Amino acid sequence: MAIVFVLVALLVVAVLVTGNWYVWRRLFRDTTAGPGPVRRIGAAVIVGGWLLFIGGMVASRTEAPFTLQRVLAWPGYLWLALTLYLLLALLVGELVRPVLRRVLERRAAGASEREAEAEPEPARDPIPAGRTAEGAAETAEKPADGAVTGGAVAGGSTAVGAAGAGDGPSRRLFVSRVVGGAAAAAAVGTVGYGTYGVLRGPKVKRVTVPLAKLPRAAHGYRIAVVSDIHLGPVLGRGFAQKVVDTINSTQPDLIAVVGDLVDGSVKDLGPAAAPLAQLTARHGSFFVTGNHEYFSGAEQWVEEVRRLGLHPLENARTELPHFDLAGVNDVAGEDEGQGPDFARALGDRDRARACVLLAHQPVQIHDAVDHGVDLQLSGHTHGGQLWPGNLIASGANPTLAGLDRYGDTQLYVSRGAGAWGPPTRVGAPSDITVIELASRQA
Repeated sequence: MAIVFVLVALLVVAVLVTGNWYVWRRLFRDTTAGPGPVRRIGAAVIVGGWLLFIGGMVASRTEAPFTLQRVLAWPGYLWLALTLYLLLALLVGELVRPVLRRVLERRAAGASEREAEAEPEPARDPIPAGRTAEGAAETAEKPADGAVTGGAVAGGSTAVGAAGAGDGPSRRLFVSRVVGGAAAAAAVGTVGYGTYGVLRGPKVKRVTVPLAKLPRAAHGYRIAVVSDIHLGPVLGRGFAQKVVDTINSTQPDLIAVVGDLVDGSVKDLGPAAAPLAQLTARHGSFFVTGNHEYFSGAEQWVEEVRRLGLHPLENARTELPHFDLAGVNDVAGEDEGQGPDFARALGDRDRARACVLLAHQPVQIHDAVDHGVDLQLSGHTHGGQLWPGNLIASGANPTLAGLDRYGDTQLYVSRGAGAWGPPTRVGAPSDITVIELASRQA
């Protein structure tokens, strides 16, 4: 097992080194005529960016001063996203590079042909009076004139040859600069827009879910679902306030916070989470743990959210007027003896009543089906967060985002309100979802 881990680690390191060397080569080496400060600055930027990222990760794991965590996290995590999209943009540029070179070659060849066609005929001296054309021709054939003409031709050939020899390298340099500049602009623009989307705050998404067992009196009941807020060194109190204000603006009947609220300790992030005390709903706010709570001290956070007025559902159930609301711990809690316990949360309930389950990870849907749950509300996937991460996330989860059905059980997966690592989303915008329950008896 240790050998496998070492081999995988070496493979990861090799891929990272190769990818970063490729980025440096295309952005800095190939766009400069020779060794110089630009290449050295490029290498320093790449190495420095990775040192900031590694430093941010280490600081968050070793309980370093929170100010230091924030200083390292912002540039370090953004560098991670920027590197990803620089690499992708440069790989796309490999397809553009030969096409652009061919276009430039054809344009250069066409320009040479036009110049050759436009070159004027050499001027002929008029024949002086009294001389015959034959005499003038004999004069023109003298060795001195021939030597001058030959020298001019030789000189012209040398100039053309020198220009032709310089066209190849200069053309390659021009193509490298165009492709490298376009790739850098595309990567910076993508990361900038994706970061703006996160910092702006999540948008509200509305989904209607019919439940066969829901009584008519509960038709139109609204549950505000928020997951994956990820308060931490990057997203702090201001972001939490935006999330709270957005949820409250929907005027829900119930609020469900479905895990991954924080990335850090109560000591560091207690002030950031304080706005959660402002959450307002007719039937209250409920919370279940996500995997990141178990990286951050789950027991302390359960007590903290309870102090803020939320109701933790630790493998527990509460009977609301028209349906049961249950919650199970995240599977990450198994290492601490606090994993999900569906039997405890659902085993003795009245199955004639509709049941809504809060469970952080979509993979818990199969246990929900076995226990007759009508609707499971989850998060965890972030919708992939950074394209093409959705391809990996969809392979690891039964549902990546949105509403799906498994037998008689429906599953809704939120893309989440925040972001983990880079405060950036590409192709997976953040959301807070208002689930409107619909009775088939209405």
